[in-house]
Amino acid sequence: MFSIERTIRVGFPLRVYFTRNVFAPTNTLLREVLLNGGSQRSHKVMVVLDESLAQARPELGAEIEGWFRLHAERLSLVCPPVVIEGGERTKNSLVHVSEIHSHVDRYHIDRHSYLIGIGGGALLDMAGLAAATAHRGVRHVRLPTTTLSQADSGVGVKNGVNAFGKKNFVGTFAPPYAVVNDFEMLNSLSDRDKRGGMVEAVKIALIRDREFFESIESNAQKLRVFEPAAMELLIQRCAELHLNHIATSGDPFESGSARPLDFGHWAAHKLEQLSDYKIRHGEAVAIGIALDVIYSRETGLLDATSAERALRLLEVLGFELFTNELLHTDPTNTPLVLNGLEEFREHLGGELAVTLLQAIGRGVEVHEMNTAKVAAAIRELHERQAARAKIVSAFG
Repeated sequence: MFSIERTIRVGFPLRVYFTRNVFAPTNTLLREVLLNGGSQRSHKVMVVLDESLAQARPELGAEIEGWFRLHAERLSLVCPPVVIEGGERTKNSLVHVSEIHSHVDRYHIDRHSYLIGIGGGALLDMAGLAAATAHRGVRHVRLPTTTLSQADSGVGVKNGVNAFGKKNFVGTFAPPYAVVNDFEMLNSLSDRDKRGGMVEAVKIALIRDREFFESIESNAQKLRVFEPAAMELLIQRCAELHLNHIATSGDPFESGSARPLDFGHWAAHKLEQLSDYKIRHGEAVAIGIALDVIYSRETGLLDATSAERALRLLEVLGFELFTNELLHTDPTNTPLVLNGLEEFREHLGGELAVTLLQAIGRGVEVHEMNTAKVAAAIRELHERQAARAKIVSAFG
């Protein structure tokens, strides 16, 4: 027998910038990013724009084209921004990935060109997959435009679309060339979408950073009404903790089974599917976190006071912690959401690895879940919702 083995090490710089009005004529940040601090060559650029953002800001397309005209000697916008539907629908097939591929081919976008995705997390997931698979990798720049994508998904290394009724079944790990968070983009969001991303900050604070959790607690009333300074601090710290994990976990592409940043997600992904994606990702994660917080308490991992603090913070921020999809059952009267555990196990390569809480700021990995205790946690969330509804009704 003869064999050859070598270890291949590849470094990926991952840069996240924070700015305002990225396409203002006087803002040169994006130029500096794309020219990489002084490159002398010219680059082609293609922009993919989230349809809901284009509708909310009808002037944005012209702003983008005007900005590129100012920098045309070095940056060539090959066509007007390509507007594609955002939200989970854009991830439910490979249609839009193929659409982007066709533009990459038509306009001769190469590996030294840029594909810029501007939109929410779902559009960035889809556009990132298109960029990662065209020419085995076109430089991809993300401009996240939602709280959720600026704080969490947009600063990660995952790209993907859904298939066979499962979240992100088809995808890649491919770090973006850069991420540019423009806080002004958040102003066009609905309150529902502004709130959605806060849950990822609560998530990472619960499993990694007690001080950050306490900061969110102290700013909860400001965050509830989306006070800009409080929102920006939350997004910056959440993004920083996310990047710290990717850079230092030793497993940025999740070759193993540990996925601590998916705390609360085994149930969330299933709830999104069961609701036909009417429940937004952040809303589903809030419920998934609540479920796992109660489960952690009931299994003796987490003290009752800490559990209540976590649940209360989610409620103060405006999240509902129960949905009727938790009560949907199969013919054996087993909650359908429990199928999310098996799908999570399969997604992780056969070994279940779920993050629970030992304390605020400290997560712990477990490899089995007691389904009877999960069902009991569902009942508790149902009762909690009913009790809150009575209080609201009593006080009008």
